[in-house]
Amino acid sequence: MLRHPLAFALALALLPAAAHADDLLQSYNNARNSDPQFAAAESRQLVTREGAVQARAVLLPQIDGSATLRRSKSDGPTIVQPDPTQPPFSGNISSTSTSRNLGVNGSQVLFDFGRFSTLKSQQALTRASEFQLESDGLSLITRTSAAYFNVLVQLETLAAAEAAETALKKQFDFASKRLEVGLAPITDMHEARAQYDGARANTILARNAVQDAYQALVEITGTPVANLKGLPDNFQPALPVARDADGWVKTAIAQNPALQAKQEQVRSSEINVNTARAGHLPTLSLSGGYSKGANWGERTFSAGAYNDTSPTNSESRGPNLGVTLSVPIFSGGATQSRVRQALAQRDVARDELEQQRRALERNTRNAYQSLVAGISEVEARRLAVVSAKSAYEASQVGLDVGTRTVLDVLNNQRTLFSAQQAYAQSKYNFLQSRLLLEQAAGTLELSDVEDVNRLLTTNESVAKAIGTP
Repeated sequence: MLRHPLAFALALALLPAAAHADDLLQSYNNARNSDPQFAAAESRQLVTREGAVQARAVLLPQIDGSATLRRSKSDGPTIVQPDPTQPPFSGNISSTSTSRNLGVNGSQVLFDFGRFSTLKSQQALTRASEFQLESDGLSLITRTSAAYFNVLVQLETLAAAEAAETALKKQFDFASKRLEVGLAPITDMHEARAQYDGARANTILARNAVQDAYQALVEITGTPVANLKGLPDNFQPALPVARDADGWVKTAIAQNPALQAKQEQVRSSEINVNTARAGHLPTLSLSGGYSKGANWGERTFSAGAYNDTSPTNSESRGPNLGVTLSVPIFSGGATQSRVRQALAQRDVARDELEQQRRALERNTRNAYQSLVAGISEVEARRLAVVSAKSAYEASQVGLDVGTRTVLDVLNNQRTLFSAQQAYAQSKYNFLQSRLLLEQAAGTLELSDVEDVNRLLTTNESVAKAIGTP
């Protein structure tokens, strides 16, 4: 079952009306409403939250009512002596009775350290689940953006592959004509044919990659799309905030929700040690109630021709109140075992916290370095495309005037395709690194998605690429 916080719904309602239906922001909105992985995270948080409710419940008054109706009958020999001056004689006695009892009972824990400690532990786990849900929400943003950007990368790769296939087809036709008139060796034609066939295979693989990336996006958003918004050719990357790597790491250690969730889990495990030790402590409880009962029936004594029947009716009512002190003496070593187990679980939680803290620091520094390096990489990849395109065009002119061979043109075409593919990857890797850095620092918000979304201004047709209407 999917749930949508009011604050998030209001934020989406206030988005600019001009937002395109298939941009990154709308894809995230669809994922927020439909992603089963995030919906499961919401349900897990609700499951954990009920643990604290149940732990509190056992500390509150416990009241229950009861009603009993019982019918009984007995028959057997007996010896009676109605007159002390006469000898006893034997006979048979039979009785039937019906009893009814109505009651209300209540109890209240006065002192039970284990139960109070369990409540604190469950409250810590509830806080941990809230932090974990927040972390899953941030992860949803980066999962959606990664799938979205991957579709765009594959679309640009497909476009470059189709352009390369068209160009290599022309080179193959050109080499074939030159072979026919005796101006080129047959090896040029074979080389051109091999490159052209390879380009056709690359186009097929690129189209399949688009289809797979598209399905990965739909898996998260649950909504098919026909067009996406991509980066323009004049995209200029820039750092979002003037902060060094140490500053980002410090923010991540203080605010990362996944780390905060693990810290709360450690607190819970530490409290569980006290809960286990509480098995050695006494408990004190108050109990009381009110009951009302009635019994009616008859008893018959028979001895030969003698019969005596008498009624057995009675009623009772009244309250009861008591205090119970329970002192543990020996439990077969179970309490000591539970203490050792809780200590080991606490150590596990502490080690996992330290491992997660170190991994967070490494991932934060890596995301920051990737973002810084990405600025230079994007510009370098752009210039590499310009250079590769110029080299290809120059080799084409050289082929026409006889200073270059077909092989030179084919090699330059392959270099251009690789440069275009790498440039597309670097652009969207930069945007993804930006979101990953904010996620690691625990500062990723809807406004960050809006900022990235505003950079996406070009239309990219998915339906055309995968051949759907």
